[in-house]
Amino acid sequence: MTDVQSFYGRWAQVYDWVANAPGVASWRDRAADSLALAPGDTVVEMGCGTGANVPHLRERVAPAGRVVGIDVTEKMLDRARERSARTGESVHYVQADAARPPIREADAVLATFVAGIFEDPAAAVDAWCDSVASGGRVALLNFQRSPSVLAAPLNLVFEGFVRLSAPGTRLSTRSHASAFEQRVRAARKRLAARTVDRRYETFAGGYLGLLSGTVP
Repeated sequence: MTDVQSFYGRWAQVYDWVANAPGVASWRDRAADSLALAPGDTVVEMGCGTGANVPHLRERVAPAGRVVGIDVTEKMLDRARERSARTGESVHYVQADAARPPIREADAVLATFVAGIFEDPAAAVDAWCDSVASGGRVALLNFQRSPSVLAAPLNLVFEGFVRLSAPGTRLSTRSHASAFEQRVRAARKRLAARTVDRRYETFAGGYLGLLSGTVP
């Protein structure tokens, strides 16, 4: 946990730039849409980072809804609070471990690009499903290697990306990407077991997978 806080604390500004790179907004819109949010809902983002998803969530629950962002790294949350588009009376940031969120009875939970960094991703997904009320939705958006033959060079880049973005985690296989994807699969498997009305889609050339479901 200390390693994660230290890493993301040092790189908060760079992370914020990458999180808002051209084209990324459309991914965030698709993730927010998968939650089927309605005005007045309370939606929680686990591992919210610098709050890049917040505007996409807030516009869907306005005017009376709430967005709660949970992240373990204080500097990430400080960065989020510096952006006027990511703050307001309906937005609340909480410094806490997203694997053990202090949340109950939310209407929806979103976790983007974080499932692969947890030592026990299935347990994290259990905690997220326990955080929503019956009928609420949970969505996971994650990077993955593309199965396309033409994507082989970019898959090597993905390997390097995972090595850099998974601080303090024990990725025991020779391929960090394989270990990362194993954790993502474990998270998806648990979400599939805990939910109904599931939807799965890939985009960005197969490099992104979005799984969502309703907690019965």
